[in-house]
Amino acid sequence: MPFSYHPHPLQRYWDIASAAVQADALAAALELGVPDALRDYATAHDTARRLGLQPAATAPLLDLLWSIDVLDRTEADGDMPHRYRVSEGARRYLLADSAAFCADALLFRLRSLRGAGGRLGRQLRPEQGQDVPRAPTGSDLDWAQAARVQIGQEQRAVSVDAALHVMARVPEAAQTRRWLDLGGGPGWIGIALAKLWPDSQGVVFDGPATAAVAGENIAREQLSHRVRAVGGDIGGDIGGDAGGRTGDGAGGDAGGDRTRDSIGEGHDLVWCSSVLHFVPDVDAMLRRVLAALRPGGLFVCAHAEVGASREQAAAVLPFYLPMMVLGRHVGAAGSGEAALERAGFQCLRRFASPEFPMAPLQVLVARRPNA
Repeated sequence: MPFSYHPHPLQRYWDIASAAVQADALAAALELGVPDALRDYATAHDTARRLGLQPAATAPLLDLLWSIDVLDRTEADGDMPHRYRVSEGARRYLLADSAAFCADALLFRLRSLRGAGGRLGRQLRPEQGQDVPRAPTGSDLDWAQAARVQIGQEQRAVSVDAALHVMARVPEAAQTRRWLDLGGGPGWIGIALAKLWPDSQGVVFDGPATAAVAGENIAREQLSHRVRAVGGDIGGDIGGDAGGRTGDGAGGDAGGDRTRDSIGEGHDLVWCSSVLHFVPDVDAMLRRVLAALRPGGLFVCAHAEVGASREQAAAVLPFYLPMMVLGRHVGAAGSGEAALERAGFQCLRRFASPEFPMAPLQVLVARRPNA
């Protein structure tokens, strides 16, 4: 009788443990400049010499990067060793001169998730949790700097296309003339919306310091006559925990009492992605959005939810558990519609989008009733 072999039941947990090594190897490769050093095929010895690394340690690192599809590798042939080159899939995002370069954003995700995971044990113990400070939310100036670098990179490389693909599934949005990007950060999604709707005018709203960054980007794209960056308080504690905001950022001109800053009125459409996770009172924020829309106006929002199946939960919780431990809002499937209905919206449809950074988001399309 032939033998049948199966992985040990512990293998799934060993794989989880080994993922930390993969993450650290990727971080090391990005910090050392491995992708740019391997634009063309080279041996491990030549790569080590170019980057000033230990040759004996470089070969297994490159093999691991090949195993996770960061690098391509040729077959060894006799005395000819393997040669390595950045893979086609990684080339678009990890080469410094690529328009979609986002290695800094990826490093930020690697570091912030690792740091947040390291705090979990202390945060979960009642006798210690009170002594463990919340993950730093960062000042408005911190967010402005992030908008210039990692958040800006991620918006341009990932979130812009994701948002445009969402709008392609909302045919009612085609008639938009006045829009608001709530929590729009460096403004790249707002810029994309302005180009999508060439007869429209819009506002990118977020915290004050980063509005200057959004304003610079808007001016660089020669859209200042149609798009404004406005700064103020979105509605609470917008910060930099692991998980982060996919639409992230801050806003522009601020003044007065920021806890009552207006987000405008009469908008045809309000767009919001991964911002409501950070707002202390979601219901109050949704009422503000409702009031900012004209009767019949659309609210299109995209946020993570924890699905009912094991597979759905596994796609979200590794990224959002650190936020949830800190009291951030990440609801169960269907909680978004319930919140919108409480605020007075008419829910039109929902669909999942796997195209945003990190985890699939649930897109909800709702309307302010005409009456």
